[in-house]
Parts: sequence; structure tokens; C-alpha cells
Amino acid sequence: MTAASVRILTIDDEDMIRETIAVYLENRGFTVFEAANGREGLERFLVERPDLVLVDLRMPEMDGLDVLARIRDISPDTPTIVVSGTGILKDAIEAIKRGAWDYVTKPIQDMAVLGLAMDKALERARLLRENKAYQENLEALVHERTAEVENTRRQIMQRLSRAAEFKDNETGRHVVRVGEISALIGRAVGLSPIECDMLRECAPLHDLGKIGIPDAILLKPGPLTSEEWEVMKRHCLFGCEILGPLGSLKDAKAWCSDPLAPTRGMDHNPLLNLARTLALLHHERWDGQGYPFGLHGEDIPLEARIVAVVDVYDALRSSRAYKEAFSVEASLEILRRGAGTQFDPQIVEVFFAHLEAIRDIRNKWKDEEEKGA
Repeated sequence: MTAASVRILTIDDEDMIRETIAVYLENRGFTVFEAANGREGLERFLVERPDLVLVDLRMPEMDGLDVLARIRDISPDTPTIVVSGTGILKDAIEAIKRGAWDYVTKPIQDMAVLGLAMDKALERARLLRENKAYQENLEALVHERTAEVENTRRQIMQRLSRAAEFKDNETGRHVVRVGEISALIGRAVGLSPIECDMLRECAPLHDLGKIGIPDAILLKPGPLTSEEWEVMKRHCLFGCEILGPLGSLKDAKAWCSDPLAPTRGMDHNPLLNLARTLALLHHERWDGQGYPFGLHGEDIPLEARIVAVVDVYDALRSSRAYKEAFSVEASLEILRRGAGTQFDPQIVEVFFAHLEAIRDIRNKWKDEEEKGA
């Protein structure tokens, strides 16, 4: 910043002193504004927004202390220097409390003293501006990088859901439909828009753990043996483990009861937390007879209760290696019978209240061989 671009306001009720200071400043190349009292000075400050203010303490209309306090409230980064004939220590201390950056006593025997105080104040103001700009740029950069990381995380999660889909290729667009319908139900039961968006993104990962199930079991065209069924049930733990280390089964169960608790090995990212919760708990039952933990009722997170209903309905309506697709009527009857035992009855009630919208989602994302709802 050159001297010609620096704008200085000098406020003093003594004309000779004010004009002497103004001449000195103009000779140094500064642009100068003058005011003969505190009120006029404050008005001039609001209009001109100078880079530095010189202010006397004892003035009519409004004294310098009030001017200092008002400028500090309006523009705390504007440097202010008291130029006063009062040399009382308590006045200097009070001026500093009110926001003064420096204090020069009158009469000024050597104007270089004032010039040095101004140069120091202007340099300090410059450093403060640069630091503020640096902080703002740093915050913007951090925000940008954080957004990039979150976007990358989301892309990876989307590709993982596709990986699960390719593994169990009979599911087709099942995972997409589960995400869309779960978001619809979530909105209906009062989840926020952000929570619904997260549910839409995370629900497709509920069966990610099927990647770890042998094809001979996953794609078996017939009923599973009890041993095979025990292997199949592990897909919940596998899915959670793929999205982040489980630690031990005890750690995982503790984490389920409080996802924000500082459990060893757990990622506290909200998106990953939800994805892991859905992968781990979408086969828990309202009556406590589900797996892997046998959680009961509202001990099961709401999002997992939603996905449990949506997943079963869409799976019933989809063809699998071991079955044909069920009809709409048969699928809905299974949900109706499962309300209060397998499923949260409130979620089932909401599901039935939105059948038309659910049908539209299924038609939009239907598999090639599917028809209707």
C-alpha cells in the first residue's frame, strides 16, 4: 500500500494542531480528512472509512474515548492513535481499553514521533489483513479438500454397492431401489433431508458383505442347509468389516448401542457409520429373534428398521436363483404378517401408506424381467 493510497482521518477540536498534522501528513503523501469534534469525526469515519484515525481525547460533542469505542465496535481492524494534550496515565490506559493502538502526547515536539507511531500502526494493520486473508484462504482450502474427500468417499461407497450387485447378479437394481425407497420412508417418518440423503446413499450397501459369501452358497438354486445358513448370516459382519475394522464382536455390539462412543478401530464419519450400521443390523428383528446380535424393538436403529422392511419387500418382488418373484399381494401380506414380530409395525404402516410412490420407484428402477410394483 503506497502513501498516496493510505487515507487518514485526524479528529481534533484545535484548528491549528489539526491543520499542522494535516500538512505533515499531506507532505508525506497521505490522503487526509479532518474533523473538528468527536461527533463530526465519527460521521466522517462512517463515510470515508479511512485506513487510520488520529483522535484527541478532550473534545466537544463527543469525546475521544467514545469515538474510540465506537470505531472499535464498527471496525476493530482499523488502527487508531490518540494524539492528546493530557498526559495522565489513567487516560492513556482507558484509551487503550477503548481500542487505541498507540498514544502520542501534545504538544508534538518532533512530528517524526507521530510518523513512527503511524508507520507501526499501519504495518500492524497490514499484517493483520494478510493474516486474516491467509486464514480465510486456508479455511476455504480446507473446506474444498474436505469436500473432495467426502466426494471420493461417496464414489467409493457407490462402487462398493455396485460390487455387491455384480456378486449377486440376480439382484439387478435391488440395491438402488432399496436406497430410494428407504429415503422415501425415512422422510415419511420424520428424518431430516440430510438424513434421508445419507440413507439413500448408504442403504445400497446393506448387502455388501455378500462379497464374502462363497458363490456355491450365495447362488445355490435351492434351500440352504443349516451349516450353509450360518455362513450366509455372516454377510452382516463381513459388510461391516469391509466398511471399517470391527475389532472384536464385543466391540461391534458396543458400537451398535452407541455409534459415537470411542470404540477401538471404529470410524466416526457419519456416512460410514450409517453404512456400517445398515450392513450389520438389517437382519435384526423387532421381536429380538434376528441376527447377528438379537437386538429388540427400538434398540435397533431406526434406519436399520426401515431398510429391513424395504429390503424384504423388494427381495420378495425380485427373482432369485432359488425362487421366482412373489406377487404384489403376496409380498404385502408377508409384510403385514411380520408387523410387530419381524418388522417395526410403525414402519410397515408407513410403507403401506406410500405404496403408490413405492410402485413408481420400482418401475423407474425395475430389472429387465420385472413388471409392475
